[in-house]
Amino acid sequence: MPELRIGFAGSPEFAAAILAQLAKTAFRPCAVLTQPDRPSGRGKKVKPNAVKQLAEELGLPVQQPENFKKKAAREALAACNLDVLIVAAYGLILPQAVLDTPRHGCINVHASLLPRWRGAAPIERAMMAGDTTTGVCIMQMEAGLDTGPVLASAELPISEPLDAAALEAALADSGAGLLLEVLKQLADSGALPQAVPQDDALATYAHKLTATDRVVDWQQDAAVIARQVCALAPRLPVRVEINGTGVQLLGASTREQGIAADDVPPAGTIVDATKQGIIVQCATNLLQITALKVERGKGKALDPAAAVNGFSDLFFSGARCN
Repeated sequence: MPELRIGFAGSPEFAAAILAQLAKTAFRPCAVLTQPDRPSGRGKKVKPNAVKQLAEELGLPVQQPENFKKKAAREALAACNLDVLIVAAYGLILPQAVLDTPRHGCINVHASLLPRWRGAAPIERAMMAGDTTTGVCIMQMEAGLDTGPVLASAELPISEPLDAAALEAALADSGAGLLLEVLKQLADSGALPQAVPQDDALATYAHKLTATDRVVDWQQDAAVIARQVCALAPRLPVRVEINGTGVQLLGASTREQGIAADDVPPAGTIVDATKQGIIVQCATNLLQITALKVERGKGKALDPAAAVNGFSDLFFSGARCN
């Protein structure tokens, strides 16, 4: 099998999981591109992202351009003399000049079944929308946002109970397997697999997550809110205020109403707080909070028992979540 010169571009854990598998094979990258180190965490200390940390552990050379507007960044990539550049959740727009630099172009590992959920947050948007299936695609990149033809794809279920971290890990594992199949064909035949154009009429967009996504609208069904909580935790947790204290919701499920409509309290009211769960009234049905973090004290993740024991001034029947 002829040797390929492969580059890898990515930044978060999803990309690092793919890089880890790639590095164990004959397709070990000769160069890694990732975003510059940025402040993160409570102390806002400048830290390398997951891909840079892994690349350094593996002894792979790393490039961290701010963007590709400067000639020096483009020349540094061109000097790698790549056959193909693999991109997975990189977070930077690649101009056409960069897409054209490797001999076989750039291929993207995207965590959705394109053309559904093009864009920055496909896993979270699929979960929040209530999709029962999602998947991963290997796509030939072009100038449009995730519009390129698909080289390979695999479907995965979105299972109950909802768990964004587990789904992301499964998609990364599936994507790495597909990627290796595509690279093997490229190495064996000298060409990528036949690509299938996307149907633009079926496209939906996974817009970047913002602070607005963290806000709960209690005038919704409990299932909608549970999906929101599970999709965003722990990366950008849903946040509410109880008696003036911020509370991040890290896990939730639903319960049926169980009482007559005339006796239902206003949406956003805690109707029960026990060691098993903190129950909040929604417009229809009940949200059972199973994990949370109080923005007070040590700010650790808590189960319902610890929350009720430690913060009885917040979690009691009749308290309001705003």
